Amino acid sequence: MALFSRTSERLKRMGTRPGAFAEATNTPVNVQPGSREMRAQAVHRLQVGMFGLAAMLLLVSLASVIMQRVATADRSVVATEPSGSASGAPGSDPLVDLGVAPEVPVAGNAAPHAKVKPAH
Repeated sequence: MALFSRTSERLKRMGTRPGAFAEATNTPVNVQPGSREMRAQAVHRLQVGMFGLAAMLLLVSLASVIMQRVATADRSVVATEPSGSASGAPGSDPLVDLGVAPEVPVAGNAAPHAKVKPAH
């Protein structure tokens, strides 16, 4: 109830002056901006728009540079890749060469295994 009593007291103090309620509540009463304010708003909008365009141009050019460097790096990797295997032997496995994995025969290069006769 205290909130409503303060509002009614404020209305009583204002009297019947036009625009008194707007002054009491700190809200403007349909004030039209002058030519100076309109010009300032237009300049501000223009500055924001130009900054936005410049930022987009910068982002697009940065993305273009990055994509060109990636394409150049891809071409250089493909050009420096060796055409054959490192050891020169066809079908060699680097893990087998290092002794990390057991040698598994490849279908075309495998020698036939000797059959082991089971002992009776």
